[in-house]
Amino acid sequence: MMGGATITGATRLYAIVGDPIAQVRSPEVFTQRFAEQGVDAVMIPLHVPADRFDAIVPALLALGNLDGVLVTVPFKARMAAHATRVGVTAATIDAVNALRREADGSWTGDMFDGVGFVRGAGRKGERIAGRRVTLFGAGGAGSAIGCALAQAGVASIDIVDTDARRAARLVETLTRAFPRCAFITARGVRDGNDMIVNASPVGMRPDDGLPGAIGRLDPSTLVGDVVITPAPTALIRHATQCGCAWVDGRDMHGGQVDALLAFFAGAARAGNASAPDAAH
Repeated sequence: MMGGATITGATRLYAIVGDPIAQVRSPEVFTQRFAEQGVDAVMIPLHVPADRFDAIVPALLALGNLDGVLVTVPFKARMAAHATRVGVTAATIDAVNALRREADGSWTGDMFDGVGFVRGAGRKGERIAGRRVTLFGAGGAGSAIGCALAQAGVASIDIVDTDARRAARLVETLTRAFPRCAFITARGVRDGNDMIVNASPVGMRPDDGLPGAIGRLDPSTLVGDVVITPAPTALIRHATQCGCAWVDGRDMHGGQVDALLAFFAGAARAGNASAPDAAH
């Protein structure tokens, strides 16, 4: 038994891949949802060492009973190359966090991190539109969240990343896709910004501090952190101390579960907003 599901030789497999992998909650969440829906499937965690990614992933996708893959740090950009076709957000940022096998054996990919984050904030009754954002992290999750925040109507996004060239590339990409939102690269939190989002890996280790130079925050600031840890991250603790509302990795994860289940079921082809429309 796993998460209420009986595993047999006919059980279909879904996997989540990352490096590290012990922190993820998707296996228990999705396996339980599959059981509730009467789907004979389970999700398993797979630790793929970063230096073995190119050798392991093609073999993984060749498994005949693997129907879908979730992708976490640090593989969201690298995994895009393994999709035959991708959705709009994935095409914009060239990164995916989910793949599904089609009937012909090909793989469709899309990115749901941003959708999950915005939905998570909405579930907590938080306003997104009009905010001025500082976004830490220009990788796969940060890029997806940048897309989703722009689509949700934020006024501006300052992008902070330890790799200045990566931040600059994301600014160029998002500016082309969302000309009504102002994007710049930054080194820290600009005065007047009223939303801070950590989409970097900082916070995954228990001894991690804040993702950057963040001073005392006005209580009206909305704080988000994509990292999922047993205890609140340093950024979420800081937000609480300042009296700020916050959205954490669990909120984001919950926000994208339904969208991902529909994607895996093929519902996107029936008109879902994330329906793939671009091919590699």
